[in-house]
Amino acid sequence: MTAARPNGRIRIGVSGWKYASWRGDFYPKGLAQRRELEHIGEHFSSAELNGSFYSLQRPQSYLRWRSEVPEDFVFAVKGSRYVTHMLRLRDAEQGLANFFASGVLALGAQLGPILWQLPERQIFDADLVEAFLASLPASTGEALELARRHDERLDGRAWLEIDEDRPLRHALEPRSDTFADPEALRLLQRHGTALVAADTAGRWPRFDALTADFAYVRLHGAQMLYHSGYTAAELAEWAGIVSAWADGSGSSDGLPRDVYVYFDNDARGHAPHDAEGLAALVGALA
Repeated sequence: MTAARPNGRIRIGVSGWKYASWRGDFYPKGLAQRRELEHIGEHFSSAELNGSFYSLQRPQSYLRWRSEVPEDFVFAVKGSRYVTHMLRLRDAEQGLANFFASGVLALGAQLGPILWQLPERQIFDADLVEAFLASLPASTGEALELARRHDERLDGRAWLEIDEDRPLRHALEPRSDTFADPEALRLLQRHGTALVAADTAGRWPRFDALTADFAYVRLHGAQMLYHSGYTAAELAEWAGIVSAWADGSGSSDGLPRDVYVYFDNDARGHAPHDAEGLAALVGALA
């Protein structure tokens, strides 16, 4: 008898955690702001770290974040907008070296997928996307080698250590419908990069193709971008989708996948409550 494949793990969390509207609501009244990430770690198995998108963080920050959550908690890390929005993926090696030298590797075993969000104006260019995906490190060992090539901006503040050579996962979130091109899907599959399934209230295209051995979902709001909460019916629909991806019944190859889901509808404080709601539904379906 052939043993059944184990289901993938579903991790559900939020994108960022420093939001004033959560205080006195999701965060209990009187909770010190320095304990907010600790509170996140008590309720979720993952969070998307998005400060890294806006600027290079410091190793001490990554070490502190890691210390404030349980050992099995995982951080998805948003890649630098310097690489995605300023360089527009071109000649990105130095930008990537600085990003990986900035402290990302200090997360150790708690480093989850790295998210590369593209601007809407970034249309699909096969040669450009191929070159960028090929330049992404496939493991922490490769990332360390890349990080060692950082420039003078990281002198004296680079983190150039790993405790173990682990595989790295990358996810791409395009916001142009030109990425529906079958060649884009083939490139992502070839490089094992997940195509993000993003719910954006119709503002940007939603892609549901599975292109890697894991799936990555970003829920920005179904009715109003960043502002609307998810209804019970909408959460139930997503629970069915991610559960089917995790057990393989919802994929064309039938293979189970780890699934990472992050709520980014945080403008009115909906994200953590919707994340808890989805986690409860997924648990009921398991």
